[in-house]
Amino acid sequence: MNYLEEYYSNYDEEGRLLSQHGQVEYITTMTYIHRYLEERKAQREPGQLRILEVGAGTGRYSLALAGEGYTVDAVELTEHNLGILCSKITEKMQITAVQGNALDLSRYEENTFDLVLVLGPLYHLYTREEQLQALREAVRVARPGGYVFAAYCMNESVVLQYEFLGGHIKEDMTSGKLTADYHCLSQPEDLFVMMRKEEIEALTQQLPVERRALLATDGATRYMRELVDAMDQETFARWVEYHLLTCERQDLIGATNHSLDILRKK
Repeated sequence: MNYLEEYYSNYDEEGRLLSQHGQVEYITTMTYIHRYLEERKAQREPGQLRILEVGAGTGRYSLALAGEGYTVDAVELTEHNLGILCSKITEKMQITAVQGNALDLSRYEENTFDLVLVLGPLYHLYTREEQLQALREAVRVARPGGYVFAAYCMNESVVLQYEFLGGHIKEDMTSGKLTADYHCLSQPEDLFVMMRKEEIEALTQQLPVERRALLATDGATRYMRELVDAMDQETFARWVEYHLLTCERQDLIGATNHSLDILRKK
């Protein structure tokens, strides 16, 4: 059974990012994308910037960036998501969308892209070998001085929200889905791989990159998502402002649901 294809064929990922609590992750990611694209613009001729999104989903980021005038290549594994993405491409967009796998970007030459977004694939790669392969491919196709954005699902948020608040702690400790030190052990049918900060850092150390930032893209938002969704516009703007001011605090990274590692290719 293709668990991933079945999941995304029935899950409204785009709707999640459009919800008020989902917008925090999107706003944070786009804020940092624009920050580092501006840096690359200062180093290159206008119109030369190229972006690759690996695991583009239904195109929330790729379409937005293409709509801003960037040249975008989008790679998506699942046919369902790719179909939605392609249906939204307009004639004015410089975007090429293809079906492909994060583990094999051989269709692209090395040193091609100024920004490589890997905002979903690492959620679903279950071994360190696969995770490193995906990251190495992303770094390979990035230009020297270009950036790789790698997103992860974090372990402690699941332990706190799903295991304890959700009442699954006893069964999952008994079944072996949690280690003695409360690390979630995932199989393909579980869909998502949970990481800890030290594991992300161990991956990064094996790549020819320097880290520019490791940040929480949603922070405490999903812990209080009903409250966030009910906020009026002014309060929500304050919440986003607070989040952006604190999202790089390393003492808070481990508790976020989603993290973003920003790497610069040497």
